[in-house]
Amino acid sequence: MKKYTIQKSPFVVPTTDGKLIEEHFGKATDGNSQISLAHMVAPSNWSEPFQTPKFDEYTYIIKGKKQFIIEDETIILEAGESIKIEKNTRVQYSNPFDAPCEYLSVCLPAFAIDLVHREEG
Repeated sequence: MKKYTIQKSPFVVPTTDGKLIEEHFGKATDGNSQISLAHMVAPSNWSEPFQTPKFDEYTYIIKGKKQFIIEDETIILEAGESIKIEKNTRVQYSNPFDAPCEYLSVCLPAFAIDLVHREEG
């Protein structure tokens, strides 16, 4: 039995906001609820509502810049920088810049829509 898994066809999460989400490991791809790993590209001028996830989220910026509003503090990360945002923290993710932002996201436990707790409107 193999003790490794190579992922060549990640699950592409359907979106309506132009954001590319390719889940390599996680609930949608291999049923893993412990951890998820996704490659993402947020288009310029993209944002999503505030949320208070029930998972820790680690983000590593590959290209471009990404803005995080954490509680009441605004943080901007650039390529080569990373951040861990602890579960139960109110956060808004956005890319208000002119270039797309490419990044990796790891969630512990795995990302699940019922754990995100996005705020409406």
